[in-house]
Amino acid sequence: MAIDPERRNFLAAGFPTLIGSLPLTSHHEALRQILTHTPEIPLWPQLPSNPLERMTNQFNEGIPGIVEEEDRTYFNIGTETFEAEMLSFFEEYLAVTEDISKLADSRFQVSRERAGGIYHLVDELTGKADIRAVKGQVTGPFTLLTGIADQEKRLGYYDPTIREMSVKGIAMKAAWQVQFLSRLNKPVLLFIDEPALAGLGSSSYISISKDDIAQDLEEVINAVHLTGGLAGVHVCANTDWNFLLSTTLDIVSFDAFGFFDRFVTSKEKIYAYLNRGGIIAWGIVPTSEAEDIENATSDGLATLWEEQAGKLLSDTWSLQALLNQTLITPSCGTGSIAPDLAKRVLTLTQEVSAILREKYGE
Repeated sequence: MAIDPERRNFLAAGFPTLIGSLPLTSHHEALRQILTHTPEIPLWPQLPSNPLERMTNQFNEGIPGIVEEEDRTYFNIGTETFEAEMLSFFEEYLAVTEDISKLADSRFQVSRERAGGIYHLVDELTGKADIRAVKGQVTGPFTLLTGIADQEKRLGYYDPTIREMSVKGIAMKAAWQVQFLSRLNKPVLLFIDEPALAGLGSSSYISISKDDIAQDLEEVINAVHLTGGLAGVHVCANTDWNFLLSTTLDIVSFDAFGFFDRFVTSKEKIYAYLNRGGIIAWGIVPTSEAEDIENATSDGLATLWEEQAGKLLSDTWSLQALLNQTLITPSCGTGSIAPDLAKRVLTLTQEVSAILREKYGE
């Protein structure tokens, strides 16, 4: 599927952006660091130090059957009120899909309590014209549904009712984000965070069909496209890249520092993806190991990008052409590492991008 020109008014051009989480407690301070290091494509910060901003909690608000307790999140569809809550959910879902303008005040909006960063970002940037795009993110349906279980330890993915509501809820929350961030009058990049896809094909999920995963993912992608955004997916380890590159995603984000050798085995799919205008978010800056972060240099990582991109060179794809369809990013979010290391990751991301754009930018 070709990218809609209305959404395609964005050139990645090797600019830097981030994945999402930071190890801070203040949205104000997090946003200050984001705007310092990635001013061209800022995102709203996720702060997992707040339990409501953790991956299985941040976007489950308003989805019936999901229960949050102090020490765990699970689903329970056996309550007396569940049937009525489910009916209300689907009625509101149908209402917003028939009239997308109703999203703004619907149950699918993301509250300040769970995503204060998005409100801080829009407040800070309203009226400012010196950004190229703005980035949001949402927990992917596969990650959410394999991250919650019922009281019998059955994963949410295997319950058809919870699965349907969660996929539709995530899709509409992604659409709400695109609408909300579109107030800034810039292209909106909406990443679907799917770390659980690293387990695709493993014995843990052997009974799960890729067609079913694709159907759920496409529902979220379509919601992003419907509201005018560019849809990306982030997987922070290895996965079935042939599978992801064959979807209608506009951006594929991967850990290039740790898994480029696996990614490049999908070379023909990568070429087809690039040929239709797809963007690669090249996670060249390490985030997993403190030693890697401390030892990395911006010149060394820029050289690593050149070496990796060099394996994709062809008559069509020069380093300059590849950089035009590349975003420079950390390999993952920084929410679980020390603040000083996170700041170094942000600095390296900014510097690597600047080196490559100076050398290969148009």
